[in-house]
Formats: sequence, C-alpha cells, structure tokens
Amino acid sequence: MLIHICCAVDSHYFLQKLQESYPKEKFIGFFYDPNIHPYSEYYLRLLDVKRSCKMLGIELIEGEYDTNNWLEAVRGLEKEPEKGARCAICFDRRFEVTAKKAKELKEKTFTSTLLTSPKKSLKQLQQTGDILADKYGISFLAPDFRKASGTQEQNIMAKEDRLYRQDYCGCLFGLTMQREEQQKLADELFSPISKQIQPESIEERIELYEKRMGYEEDNIKYRVVKERFLNWRMEFGQLRVQKETIPAHFLPYSTIRSEYSRGRIDYSIENLHYLNRDEIKFISLDRYNLLLETNYETIMQLSFNPPSFNTELKLRKILITNNYDLSTIIVTEHIPTKKVEVFLKSHIYEDVKEVIYEI
Repeated sequence: MLIHICCAVDSHYFLQKLQESYPKEKFIGFFYDPNIHPYSEYYLRLLDVKRSCKMLGIELIEGEYDTNNWLEAVRGLEKEPEKGARCAICFDRRFEVTAKKAKELKEKTFTSTLLTSPKKSLKQLQQTGDILADKYGISFLAPDFRKASGTQEQNIMAKEDRLYRQDYCGCLFGLTMQREEQQKLADELFSPISKQIQPESIEERIELYEKRMGYEEDNIKYRVVKERFLNWRMEFGQLRVQKETIPAHFLPYSTIRSEYSRGRIDYSIENLHYLNRDEIKFISLDRYNLLLETNYETIMQLSFNPPSFNTELKLRKILITNNYDLSTIIVTEHIPTKKVEVFLKSHIYEDVKEVIYEI
C-alpha cells in the first residue's frame, strides 16, 4: 500500500493505526507536498517524517518538489479560505501524483495521512480518492481514525514522540491569511540576503531537529524545552548621505520610532557615534572588526557573510550595557560627517522558541 504523507504529526498516528489494522500489509510512505512554502519548511517537515518512518520501520519515498507547477494549478484561487476550491485542487493534485506512483510501483491500494488531519474535510478527501482510484484501476482506502477520540490520541502520541508541530497547513496563501487574521508577522517568509539564521526561524528549527537526530543516533539523552523571548525581524534598512545610498549594516534589534529619521552625528563616546535624533548610533567597520576579531574589508562583505546572530548580539552588549536597549546601531566603512537619512522597517514582538539541552 502506498501512503501519501503530508507531515509527521498526521502520519505518525495514521501509520501506526494502519499497522494495527493491516498487520500483513507492506506500507510505503510517499512524501509529496509541493504546496509547502518556503522550501526550508518543506525540508523541516520531510526531516521529521524521515525520523517517524525510521521509528516505525516504514520505507519512505520523496516525491518531486514541483512547486512552480503547483502555483500554476492554483492560480486565481489565492484568496480562497481553507477547505475551499484551492484546497480541493491541492488535494486532487497530490492524490493524483500518489495514484500514479502507486500504479508505477504496482501497488493495488493508496491512501493519505491527510485523512487524519482535523483541519481537512474527510468527505472531500474520500471523493477525490475514489475518483482517482477508478481512473487508475486501483483502490483508495479512507479509514476514519479521527473517531473514538482518535484526534486526542494523535496529539498525545505526537507529544510523547516529540514530533515537529507546525502551526500552518504549509500553503503560502493559507499562511498569509492565517497570520493576517492573527495579526501576527509572517516571519516564516523572511529570508535575509545575508543568510544569517534568525531566532525562531525555520532555519533555526532545522538546526535544532538535525541536532536532535544526531543525539538520538548517538543515544544521547536530551530534552527540548520552550522559551519565551523578544524576537526581531528587519524588512529593510537604508542609509543615505546627501541623497546618495551608502553601504550600511544594521545590527540586530535595531529599531526607530517611525520608518524614517534624519540628522547629524552630534558626539561620540568610546568610538560609538551618536546621531542627534532617534537614539541612532554608528560604529565604523574597523571598530566592528576590532571588537569581534573579524577582518571584513567592506560593508558588502559583512552584509552578505555576517557572523552569527548571537555574535552580533554580543557586540550590542559590548557597545551598550543596557540589556533592554533597542537603539538602531549602524556599521559603516566611514563615520558620516554630513547630514544623514535613515530608512528602517523592523519588528519587535513576543515569541516562543524551542531549545535543546543535553541531559
């Protein structure tokens, strides 16, 4: 039996129920989800599915991440709500590719872990599966593992086996609508040109879950705990001197009252230069290199290959002893002597992240 897998939280429970119901059946997992955005989120879910299948002794096949074809298929349906017309097309596409793969592998039956997702319509999924089963001359299995407290069991199992619990379906359009309704920043879609890994980003989660897999392979005891903290994201930052854009690097947790400020350097204390407005401060690239023991020759080098986020946080603490400071700190090759303009849009917000500890 070929089983389309959407994520580990749904599949882990679903697969175990199938193993109980069909003890003589051989199962093959098929991870085909081009609807998941961004790619880092897709990779993170695949990573967790691989771990789940390994725990359950189930073979796993990865399908093609043909996201451009998926986007073309749902064109014009970007504003559809979840369980609407876009979802129907999304299910149809993933189910059809799964049915084709089952036929190719000479499997007589296919099914999907989407059937156990509490946010999906069981009736809608079964109709799609039955139509495709007739088309390809195979069977579609649609067990209802949600009934009899199945959803509660699924959640308990996911917690016990420490699965990755995503908080959106995976779709770009579903994510943006969900975050708008929640009045939250869609920080999953932020991807700095510097490739610096941001706190509680998908990339940081990937690092954590890869580390967890390493611990498990080496039989090292660990615990993943949640911590509440103040997060930060920058959408854009620009420095202009006499209307000319100057290369500049903004340190983490830089904020200003509005998105624009202008002024002149008023004074300096220990090579930290203070603008006469909005608590904006400057340091030179030479000072940056000295304090962090780096050797960047240009701001462009720094911007495209910066040290880690935590390293730059340490620099903030060296420059400003106040742990709660949110001043904008800008690194430039030369400290401006003329009037400057600063454009900055950044976000400060409460957040929760997972941290792994060896025990």
